[in-house]
Amino acid sequence: MRTRPLLTVIGMLVVMVFTGIQLHVSGQGDLSETYPKGFRGGTCTIESDTLLIGYSAYFIPADYAIPENAISALSVPVLCGKVPEPGILDVTIDLLYPESARNWALALSLVRMGKDGSAKAVFSVPPRSYERGSITQAIRIGETGDYRLHLYGKDENQADFRMEIPVTVGTKWYESITSFWPMLLLIMAAVIFYNFRKIFG
Repeated sequence: MRTRPLLTVIGMLVVMVFTGIQLHVSGQGDLSETYPKGFRGGTCTIESDTLLIGYSAYFIPADYAIPENAISALSVPVLCGKVPEPGILDVTIDLLYPESARNWALALSLVRMGKDGSAKAVFSVPPRSYERGSITQAIRIGETGDYRLHLYGKDENQADFRMEIPVTVGTKWYESITSFWPMLLLIMAAVIFYNFRKIFG
C-alpha cells in the first residue's frame, strides 16, 4: 500500500526536475559563453574587456502590413539572438558601462555568415556618438541563416574594439522537438505510473 504513494512522489519529482532543466532561466545569467551575463527581463547583457551593453530586439514578420494610423506595429520580443523567421528586427543596444562610451564613435553592421565561413555585409550604420546611451535600429532580414551583429569603434584611448552578437534567423529542426520535452515527460510519467499501479495495485 505504501509503494503506490512513494512511486507517485518519485514520478512527480522526476517530472519537475526534467521540466525545470528544459525551461531553466537563471535570474543571474545562464552558462552561455556568448552571453556571460545571461538575460534579465528580456534584455541580454553582453560584456567585453572594453564595454558592457544591454541588447534587446523585437521582431515584426515580413508579411505583416503596418497600418498607416497605427501607434505601434505588431512586434514580438525575441530572446537574445533567436529570430523565428525573416522579417524586420527592431534592435536596441544600451551602453551600460563605462558611461564614457556615450561619447565614443560607434558603428553598427550586420553580416550573413556562409557555410564556408565567409561573411556578406547586409546592413551598416557609420560611426557616430550616442549621447543618450541607447542605439536603436530597425533592420530588415530577408533570409534565414546565421548572422553577426557587430558593434565597433574606438574607445576613450583611441584603441579599436569590436563586439559580436550572434543572430540566428529561422528555427533549427531539433529546436522544435525540444519545445515538446515537458509534454513528453508528462506523458512518460503518466505511462510509468499507470504500469506500476497495474503491477502493484
